[in-house]
Amino acid sequence: MLQTLINALKVKEIRRKVYMMLLLLLVFRLGCFVPVPGLDRGNFADAVGKNDFLTLMSSITGGALAQGTLFALGIGPYINASIIMQLLSVGIPALERLSKQGEEGRKKIAQYTRFATIILAVIQSIGIIISFGQSEGAIELQLFGGKLWVAGVFMTIVYTAGAFVVMWIGERITDYGVGNGQSMIIFTGILSTAGMSIWNEITEIFGGDMKALWSLIAFVLVAAVIFFAIVYVDLSERKVPVQYAKQIKGRKMYGGQSSNIPIRISGGGVMPLIFSFSILSFPQMIASMINPDSGFANWWARWMSASAEWPQSIVYALVLCLLIFAFSFFYAQMQFNPEDVSKSIQQNGGFIQGIRPGKATEAYLKKISNRITLFGAIYLSLVAFVPTLAFGWANLDLVNVFSTTGILIVVSVAMEFEKQLQAQLMMKNYKGFLK
Repeated sequence: MLQTLINALKVKEIRRKVYMMLLLLLVFRLGCFVPVPGLDRGNFADAVGKNDFLTLMSSITGGALAQGTLFALGIGPYINASIIMQLLSVGIPALERLSKQGEEGRKKIAQYTRFATIILAVIQSIGIIISFGQSEGAIELQLFGGKLWVAGVFMTIVYTAGAFVVMWIGERITDYGVGNGQSMIIFTGILSTAGMSIWNEITEIFGGDMKALWSLIAFVLVAAVIFFAIVYVDLSERKVPVQYAKQIKGRKMYGGQSSNIPIRISGGGVMPLIFSFSILSFPQMIASMINPDSGFANWWARWMSASAEWPQSIVYALVLCLLIFAFSFFYAQMQFNPEDVSKSIQQNGGFIQGIRPGKATEAYLKKISNRITLFGAIYLSLVAFVPTLAFGWANLDLVNVFSTTGILIVVSVAMEFEKQLQAQLMMKNYKGFLK
């Protein structure tokens, strides 16, 4: 990857895109330090730390949520809106037709996604204000005449505007930079939080804490092994060979070549994990908004929370595994549709050796997809717990950053960034050849 980055920086056009991406990411990081009036940052951070889902969201925003700054919501509302639009595109025929109308259809769906982002940002802002309004000292009500609803309106406007600016930055990175802007923002946020945690460990080491030194060494070794395993699995795929028959059209002969259909083991990426954690964390968030000391809130925190103690944590682990399995198969169907692939192969005069075209090919592809998805679901379940146990054993604050979704996002975005740099280099070489 380092060699690919060096080669890319030698090309003026790509170098300009990389610098533009870095500049926009710098603007994002600066916005993460802009304070919002009326918040006690210390009490606000304590309130965030009591909610597992908000702790994860804070790590994705680079600590902006815990500090209550302008970009506290980060890119979260836009990501949620995108996921919702993907799901609706599968279930609503009108949106499905719109998604297949090329560039114009994608522009309309992007516009709907922006509207959904604003709505979700407003809802999340209201939820956060109501939840933290019950935490003593988190909101300085004297600046708002002692009225919580005034503070809520002000902060909802500010946080919604911040989420919209982050969405705009992500779109500009996509248009003028290299790679997916939304993924790069999440990547930057997680690395920023990890950097601050590592710096705290290094500070303790220089203060004479030898336990922190051994913990950091253990973290580096465990992280290297986990990173290697994730990269190895993420690059794994099953290639189904397809043979195309020769066709004579006019005076020319077409086809007669072989190809393959790549089916990735982790085709759903990090999405099944995000869905699963969101579902398990959503009731806790709602309960904390209504009454954080209610019996339901205490029961959920004891049995269905990532911070649950042994042996209650076994129940949480089993439920999370079941959700990961369910969403892995659901998202695999969204990414790879055997019926559509079978029709496409048949229409182009292709066939899989030993398998009849049509329904037989569809059943064959479906069987392969289900088997691969099963291994992918098992892999995601392991990733959901092995890093948490390993980093918890190392006794580091990085457990909240590099557990589950964090480690997958970091590795996946880094690999995707390298692929896009290689694509830019290849395109540049083609242009040079044509000239």
